[in-house]
Amino acid sequence: MEIKNNVKYIGVNDHQVDLFEGQYEVPNGMAYNSYVILDEKIAVFDTVDQNFGEEWLKNLEEALDGRKPNYLIVLHMEPDHSANIDVFAKKYPDAKIVSSQRAFVMMKNFFGTDYADRQVVVTDGSTLSLGGRELAFITAPMVHWPEVIMAYDKADRILFSADGFGKFGALDADEDWACEARRYYFGIVGKYGVQVQAVLKKAAALDIEVICPLHGPVLMENLGYYLNLYNIWSSYGVESEGVFIAYTSVYGNTKKAALKLEEELKRLGCEKVAITDLAREDMAEAVEDAFRYGKIALATTTYNGEIFPFMREFINHLVERGYQNRKIGLIENGSWAPVAAKVMKEMFDGCKNLEFTETTVKIYSAVSDENVKQIKNLAKELIK
Repeated sequence: MEIKNNVKYIGVNDHQVDLFEGQYEVPNGMAYNSYVILDEKIAVFDTVDQNFGEEWLKNLEEALDGRKPNYLIVLHMEPDHSANIDVFAKKYPDAKIVSSQRAFVMMKNFFGTDYADRQVVVTDGSTLSLGGRELAFITAPMVHWPEVIMAYDKADRILFSADGFGKFGALDADEDWACEARRYYFGIVGKYGVQVQAVLKKAAALDIEVICPLHGPVLMENLGYYLNLYNIWSSYGVESEGVFIAYTSVYGNTKKAALKLEEELKRLGCEKVAITDLAREDMAEAVEDAFRYGKIALATTTYNGEIFPFMREFINHLVERGYQNRKIGLIENGSWAPVAAKVMKEMFDGCKNLEFTETTVKIYSAVSDENVKQIKNLAKELIK
């Protein structure tokens, strides 16, 4: 695929992977993106996963059409992008390797060498001339590894954004960008909102026409849409008005309360209510929705003097990613000594700008008439 004149895509689609990073379901696979700029000097951007080295080298050779690359630019050292660095280095022994100082330390760890005689170390503001084009480098530490850099092609106004603006899904998958990009962002990058905001400030000074990420499609149109979403996500803002309900239930009574809350919210005119059973549905989807909406309700049982494990895992995911700027309602169930609401609330200690509703629904085994009244009050508070 030609992105612009003499700027080509040479990545691969992976439909073999079932869990990305061993934890995220990817029913539509993954794309490992790589690019090449054919100028007076030739620059290759990143490699691909180890299982697709031969396919990637074939794509590269076709793009080179008999020429030899001068540079391999390594934006990110995660193995799904860096696994074939040593293969490239041996196949093209005259090519220089361009990356951050920290990336070369990681190369030594991965491959036993840091390619000292071939290093070109770049920092924030460094440039590299390819002849007709000049690349400017942007450091992007902790987006989402410490060595990450991005590159900007001034001539064609292309931002090579490393894992930024990436998404789950192979490039031949027909799916909405935002859903899988949001799940990818909050699953993988979400903890590092401050660092993403810093990079967005740098990007704001650039005239960008194309974004080339290391996962997902090349973005060529309506870039304001993607930049705006990244700004919302990384500033922990509210993307969608509505309420997200996450519950766990052992014998169905807590589920009944969660469904009653959903019903009541809709009756009161809440246009969007999302609900998930944490024990049976994708945890990454639940995390995504918790950050998407401005208000959430958590319903779970007291379990071994604690809370049900799936709810604990879910809250841990939120806290780990810096959950903030939200209103939270709580529903607890306990047959003799309910403590779930107390435990859940304590788990959010240290999170910024969280507001808990005055109403907490306290169920003793089954949903009572009094609980129904509490649920109605909770619904009113959540949409107020």
